[in-house]
Amino acid sequence: MAADPDVTVVGAGPNGLVAALTLAAAGLSVQVVEKSDTPGGGVRTVALTLPGYRHDVCSTIHPLAAASPFMRDFLDGRTDVELAHPAIPLAHPLDGGRAAVLHSDLHQTAAELHADGARWRQVFGPRTDWVRLSSALLRPISQTALHHSFELGRFGLFAGMPSTVLARLFRSDEARALLGGSAAHSLVPLNRPLTASFALLLNGLGQSVGWPAIRGGSGLLIDAMVHTLTELGGTIECGRAVRSTSDLPGTGLLIFDLTPRQVARIMGDDLPRRTRRQFQRFRYGPGVFKVDYALSEPVPWIHEACRQAGTLHVGGTFDEIALSEAEVGAGRVPERPFVIAAQTSVFDRSRVEGSGETFWAYCHVPNGSTVDMLDRIESQIERFAPGFTDVVLDRHIAGPAWFEDYNESYVGGDIGGGSYGGLQLLARPRLTTDPYGTGNPRVLLCSASTPPGAGVHGMGGYLAAADALKRLGLPPVEAGRLRRSPS
Repeated sequence: MAADPDVTVVGAGPNGLVAALTLAAAGLSVQVVEKSDTPGGGVRTVALTLPGYRHDVCSTIHPLAAASPFMRDFLDGRTDVELAHPAIPLAHPLDGGRAAVLHSDLHQTAAELHADGARWRQVFGPRTDWVRLSSALLRPISQTALHHSFELGRFGLFAGMPSTVLARLFRSDEARALLGGSAAHSLVPLNRPLTASFALLLNGLGQSVGWPAIRGGSGLLIDAMVHTLTELGGTIECGRAVRSTSDLPGTGLLIFDLTPRQVARIMGDDLPRRTRRQFQRFRYGPGVFKVDYALSEPVPWIHEACRQAGTLHVGGTFDEIALSEAEVGAGRVPERPFVIAAQTSVFDRSRVEGSGETFWAYCHVPNGSTVDMLDRIESQIERFAPGFTDVVLDRHIAGPAWFEDYNESYVGGDIGGGSYGGLQLLARPRLTTDPYGTGNPRVLLCSASTPPGAGVHGMGGYLAAADALKRLGLPPVEAGRLRRSPS
């Protein structure tokens, strides 16, 4: 009878795979089990619409991957995973044929903001190293505060503000729109404290490392991780659901790439009572309603910069975005939703065969919403790109129920691993100095419900693995040990 592995990772999303990679590189025997037929979680590329069109089911644009210490190390020197950059990271169309544009250079962005340019440079700091700063922020708050106080100095001046307060520093619709659109990635009403941190980090990264996508589809990153894990001796078993402790090995570490409530259900009384209660109280955030498109030609945006951008924030002025997010936060469906869109084939022609285009757009909705948002999303796009629906060849529509069926961790359509409102932004998954631990020395958590939260950065998995190695009395994995020649 085969011995139990040293480590079993439940869930083959990017954090689960990163945890498995890190521990396999340390010489441990590692098994990953995944309920779905393929690994990847929110990082899969599939044919959702017409033949020849490749769509990322969830995550597409990866500024955090470009800045993450783990991902930068993992991707260094690889030829099977390439970050593709659009000419313009982000454009935000406004009425009257205008647009706010986030360039990959701080000074170019500021120059186009005219009277707000000097203040923009002040807030985003020409001397700020956003990669170094993101390395500090992509960690638990205890590690950030203790070891990265210098990097946090300028950032902290503005990051704790509600976005509605930070926006008062600017006069133009353009500057305020760039702040509001990026802040809305928090899925929290913009009048809440700390929402400005999302605007600062995402715009800061856009002006330094860009907002890239993975050439050929995000799923190629998962393929590379799986290949490397196999080289390191790890195994992956797909199509295997874990419902209780009886589905798990009797010995070895258990690391869950799941949300806390799911872990509480699986582990039951094997978790300390206090931890189990904290996990059961974990709050989920809003859901999403997403539409993937196969287009006959590019989106006919009025403003030229929008035609060159990889990501579009479609929602009008800062005040309109704030109203939309406030409605979602109050449990209501917005009539004019804030829409986040990506047009990957504009800068990555490998996404589509022939002359067509791939495009997706989604908006935030209350958790578990059953309202069809298609017409409202397309009305917002048509507002800034008249004739958009004329170039649509096919659509794939995915509401909250679809996303939860696709990935059980997307509870109620929450693709962010839990709410970022209130204390949960800083204390994920619970208030503790041990965010990856559970009180059971055998059980750890590594999902987007742990620090630093959602995004394809792999740091939740890497830091949980580092915690596991420390518990086992093993040295950390050195830089470069995860690099293997691609197949």
